Amino acid sequence: MKRPKLKKASKRMTCHKRYKIQKKVREHHRKLRKEAKKRGRKKPRKDPGVPNSAPFKEALLREAELRKQRLEELKQQQKLDRQKEQDKKRRLETDPAVELCNIEPVKEEFGQCKAKKDKSSKQNPKRLYCQELKKVIEASDVVLEVLDARDPLGCRCPQVEEAIVKGGQKKLVLVLNKSDLVPKENLENWLSYLTKELPTVVFKASTNLKDKGKRIKVKKKAAPFKSEVCVGKEGLWKLLGGFQETYGKAIHVGVIGFPNVGKSSIINSLKQERICNVGVSMGLTRYMQVVPLDKQITIIDCPSFIVSPLNSAIALALRSPASIEVVKPMEAASAILSHADARQVVLKFTVPDFKNSLEFFTSFAQRRGLHQKGGSPNVEGAAKLLWSEWTGASLGYFCHPPTSWTPPHFNESIVTDMKQGVNLEELEKNNAHSIQAIRGPRLASSILFQSSGLTNAVIEEKDIPEELPKQKERKQEERGDYEDVNTDQECVDEEGDEKSSDMFPEEEACEALPEDSQSDKQSAPSFILDKMTEEEDDAYDFSTDYV
Repeated sequence: MKRPKLKKASKRMTCHKRYKIQKKVREHHRKLRKEAKKRGRKKPRKDPGVPNSAPFKEALLREAELRKQRLEELKQQQKLDRQKEQDKKRRLETDPAVELCNIEPVKEEFGQCKAKKDKSSKQNPKRLYCQELKKVIEASDVVLEVLDARDPLGCRCPQVEEAIVKGGQKKLVLVLNKSDLVPKENLENWLSYLTKELPTVVFKASTNLKDKGKRIKVKKKAAPFKSEVCVGKEGLWKLLGGFQETYGKAIHVGVIGFPNVGKSSIINSLKQERICNVGVSMGLTRYMQVVPLDKQITIIDCPSFIVSPLNSAIALALRSPASIEVVKPMEAASAILSHADARQVVLKFTVPDFKNSLEFFTSFAQRRGLHQKGGSPNVEGAAKLLWSEWTGASLGYFCHPPTSWTPPHFNESIVTDMKQGVNLEELEKNNAHSIQAIRGPRLASSILFQSSGLTNAVIEEKDIPEELPKQKERKQEERGDYEDVNTDQECVDEEGDEKSSDMFPEEEACEALPEDSQSDKQSAPSFILDKMTEEEDDAYDFSTDYV
């Protein structure tokens, strides 16, 4: 049996090889000397200084010395400013709860951020989200509820819709975002179903915008289904312009929705610049942010809804951001598999047939090259990766709309009032044009998903329980783990023009895992996604299915 190499390889070589290397080095140096001799050596000219016979010599030297000191002080000040800016960014990245209020200066009717840096870090983020949501609803004349086109019914919140209806003369509009991730037939079915209740706009936000102050430039040869092109912007502009003419004054438009539906991305697409903070991790928007689109329309960004713990396991898995909830990756991924079509999941991820979720995670980890110390498959890392891809903006799946169902908080009079002042024929034409411009995935390459229906949310601060110290510590640990996974996943997404986000549930999933597997599981390392080879990245680039 061959002994393993316990030491590094020796650097010893034969004399013939060593002499040959030395000869080559001498020849190279000789060649450099010849070239330098041909060019000629140009010695730097020495500063002659001020001659002794020049008048006011001492004054000139003193002035030169002062100028030199001022330049050095300026360099030092610039260096300190750069260090302070880097420290500030580093603190915001390590502790996002200390982030300052990102509201731009607006009119007094909206108010400004009352909570300072210290108070916002101590306040419960869930209560802060509820406060900001109430501010946005009260200040808005028109409310855009953003829905994920892959599960529109699961992105609707009856409590928020009922509060908007009772709030007076406010208009509610549904926006089907991420419409390029579902087949066109399914998108048309959902559009005809939702239009019966409320005005609905088909939308696809642009995901490749430049920073604030730099306008986006779309290439002439770019196809309409590319990620940098926004679809449905013209229809939404015309709809908001019609509302402004109906009101006869400048209007304020609020954008609300559950996490990871693309609220800030829609605002950036309408503004054509990256003015709102967007990213892979969930819950980046913590305060209301006012963005003027033009002189007559002002749009307001809002934090996400707080999902109620009374929802089903799959609803908690899809709508709970890891930044403010206690996450359970294995149970969240198991809940996803229990509601997805098993045959299509096998074809999509190219894994063998599985009997339970643990068997699927084992095969998925082996397929993606996720291994623990000793070579065993990293089951928990595979669950995190599946969840990151499922909730991101790359994987295509769809749900069938219900045959006949009407929400209890809507009646004929309310539906008529919501559609008043809307040119339905023009809206229908704009939606048809948007669907035609979008190149969605094929029906055979998408995964059929069983929706859990409407998702309940908590909109009252009194309904949010106080967090115990142990829960806070556990939440911080989980948040740190998933920030590492997000960082690795973001690097993979940049290669395939994909985006991902992670959020996990609080309650247990429907399918329980065997007890034997629990003892073998270890915490997933932060570099799990770096082990993917380039061949596997090309084989699992889901964006090629619909782009």
